[in-house]
Amino acid sequence: MSRSHGSSSAGRAIAVVADIMAFILGLWILMYLLDANRTNDLVQFVHDAANWLAGWSRDLFTFDEDWARVVAGYGLAAVVYLFIGHAIANRVGRR
Repeated sequence: MSRSHGSSSAGRAIAVVADIMAFILGLWILMYLLDANRTNDLVQFVHDAANWLAGWSRDLFTFDEDWARVVAGYGLAAVVYLFIGHAIANRVGRR
C-alpha cells in the first residue's frame, strides 16, 4: 500500500514541477507583452529562467513580429512541459 502512495506522491511532484515550469514561461510571455521593465530584478530572473527553459524552442519560429516569436517559442515550451510532465505524472501515479 505504501508503494501506491509513494507513486501518487511522485506523480504529484512531477506534475507540480511541470506546472511551475509552464508558469514561469507564461509569466515571461505576459511580462514581454506588457513591456515589463527589464532592469527590474524579478523581470530579469523570470527572463533568464524562461530563456533556459525554452532554450530549445525560443528561436524555432521566424515570425516577422517579435511578440509572435516570443508567444510561439516560449508558449510551445510551456505546452510541451505541461503535456509531457502530466503524462509522466499520470503514468507514475498508476504504478
